[in-house]
Amino acid sequence: MSQVVDAPRGARLKRAVVGRPMASGELEETLLPKWLALPIFASDPLSSVAYATEAALAVLVTASAAAAHVVLPISVAIAALLGIVVLSYRQTVMVYESSGGAYVVARENLGRLPSLVAAAALLTDYVLTVAVSVAAGVLALTSAFTPLAGHELGLSLACVGLIALANLRGVKEAGSVFALPTYAFVTSIFVLVVAGVGRCATSGCPHATVEHPLASGTGAVTLFVVLRAFASGSTALTGVEAIANGVNAFRHPHGRNAAATLGVLGVIAIAMFVGVSWLAVHTGAQPAASGTPSVLSQIARATFPASSAFSFLYWTVQVLTLAVLVLAANTSYQGFPRLAALLARDGFFARQFTNLGDRLVFSNGILVLTAAACALLWVYDASVASLIHLYVIGVFTAFTLSQAGMVRYWSTARDRGWRRRITINAVGASATGLVTAVVVWTKFAEGAWLVTVAIPLLVLGCLGVNRHYRRFARRLAAGIGAVRAARTPTNEVLLCVDRIDVATEGALWYSKHIHPGRLRALLLPGRSTDPGIRPRWWDFADAQPRLEPLPIGEGRMQAVLEQVWRLPRGESDFVTVVVPEQFKRRSLLSAGARSSFRLKLRLLSEPGVVVTDVPAVTPLRGPEGVTPAKLVVRVLLADVHAASWRAINYAESLGVPDTRAVSFAIDADESRRFLSEYRRAGVPLPLDLSEAPYRDIGTPLLAYVRELTADPDTVVNIVMPEIVVRGWARLLHNQRALYVKRLLLFERHVILSSVPYQLFR
Repeated sequence: MSQVVDAPRGARLKRAVVGRPMASGELEETLLPKWLALPIFASDPLSSVAYATEAALAVLVTASAAAAHVVLPISVAIAALLGIVVLSYRQTVMVYESSGGAYVVARENLGRLPSLVAAAALLTDYVLTVAVSVAAGVLALTSAFTPLAGHELGLSLACVGLIALANLRGVKEAGSVFALPTYAFVTSIFVLVVAGVGRCATSGCPHATVEHPLASGTGAVTLFVVLRAFASGSTALTGVEAIANGVNAFRHPHGRNAAATLGVLGVIAIAMFVGVSWLAVHTGAQPAASGTPSVLSQIARATFPASSAFSFLYWTVQVLTLAVLVLAANTSYQGFPRLAALLARDGFFARQFTNLGDRLVFSNGILVLTAAACALLWVYDASVASLIHLYVIGVFTAFTLSQAGMVRYWSTARDRGWRRRITINAVGASATGLVTAVVVWTKFAEGAWLVTVAIPLLVLGCLGVNRHYRRFARRLAAGIGAVRAARTPTNEVLLCVDRIDVATEGALWYSKHIHPGRLRALLLPGRSTDPGIRPRWWDFADAQPRLEPLPIGEGRMQAVLEQVWRLPRGESDFVTVVVPEQFKRRSLLSAGARSSFRLKLRLLSEPGVVVTDVPAVTPLRGPEGVTPAKLVVRVLLADVHAASWRAINYAESLGVPDTRAVSFAIDADESRRFLSEYRRAGVPLPLDLSEAPYRDIGTPLLAYVRELTADPDTVVNIVMPEIVVRGWARLLHNQRALYVKRLLLFERHVILSSVPYQLFR
């Protein structure tokens, strides 16, 4: 048998990068006070001052050289819209304290399809927020440090990686990193606005200059141009909904603290946005043809010229703009994983998105968001001008559906003051709905069509995932009757042999212990087979079973399959294929390259076949080692369904007296749920139920197994149900069986039996 394996180096590296694991009971400690929640959830709308005004200006200047002044009334209109949205969401978070995001509100009040549209819109917007914010931050950097121009893509990808790493370490840790730059940026913008307005009031407005301004048009400022500029400037509203999506991350009372944070966000964002737009008009700042320097950089240079004693403030604004724009992507890193987890809990996303990582964050959502944002940056070469056209549609679609859902809520609930509240939400829904239509109309040909296509595709994908999970659950529930109605199962054991070594010795010992029926030893054909094995087998096997050579035919896999196909298989007739594997070293790479690995994988698709792996890690020196005296069987369960019952039936067919079920729950609530389900199902096996407070069954499972194998005379047979699916559906399941196999492959005195339950349709 194999030896005890040390903690892997990968786990130690993970601890160094991510930090120590946190128990599920420590979740309360990660909740955020308002002062820390603001930079975490609101850095995106606060930072949009760096590009929202410029986006509107670019549309106006391209249409007419004399149109730049129109950006101020447009900014006031956008600020009013922002105020309406903030007021609407303040009401939302007070009602939906677990999560007041557009998906939940629409799901509860409008139905499944509108909620999925809202979710898809938000998911696309979150990805775009990361890409646009980081690209804009890098643009601010290259505006100040021109030698870095041309390296925008590499810098952007590096920034996304750093933000992802900070979030993998935990929400509170990310907030601590992001708080100082965000508050410093807000302070610097207010200093810039006050200084600029002060100079205009006393000595005349400073004049911004740009060497290569964007080419000006000679046409008229039509309604369509104004609407396009309004749509572009509305990027100032992105990220406002993140607080509603993360209400449960606030300290208690969740809703009240989230509403207060939203109010502060609204006041600060409106003041900064209108102030920068006012200065842009009065300093004459214009978008540059190359995108560098930015309008905000021009305003800061004009207000704090190089010749003045306050020139350092220009660099302060630029550096802090870079920092906050990069950190603005953190808003998406709070919203995307939480929304993905909600969708996964409802069966519309892969269930892996519900898994909490070591630091109590939704790590899978963080990684997927990082990959998607990096891909977008790579495709568009980190160009803000190209990415900005994809922006806004998603967030305003979600705004509209969320507020429409609240209108439906107030009309049904009719709580005290409902008329005033329904009016606020109705105005919000109408305003954001109008903006959505304007954005689609004005930006469709400029690239926004990609988003309008992506949202329906995401909705269709969610519906497809949900259909799979519903069919999956029905199959597992309906199959319980067939499994439990089966007669007492028989078990025919096929022992695969190609050499005599420690693994074969253990496999033979195990096979003789479990077979109440027939045991056959199959000599596998092939070049790797020991040519002298047949004359030595008689003494090695103590005369029984005899060694049956298989025909060479089309290879050893087909030879074994032909033997399996000749046997009756079903709920009452199991065929156990025992595969001994001798390893020189503990290497998963070498284990995956073996023909035995391919054989085991192929056998999983055969109904009624149980694949039993008997590994050993020793030098190839022949059959030596001490024969164990005792075999115990443990059935590893996560739920009680048809696949679980098949594994239980199989374990009972082995005839081993010490047979028990074992399960691990992540907390006390799940432990109580599983125990109640287990007792209600009437499972005949005694149960060992333990908690896995760090949400990973690996450590408690190893501890449990090693407690049994501490007795050198004991071998543990882990019997594990394994649900087998095909194609893209594999991505929707957590591969728990594969994880356990990897975990126990090199574990001393452990034999692993996979009992497959095929769900191919």
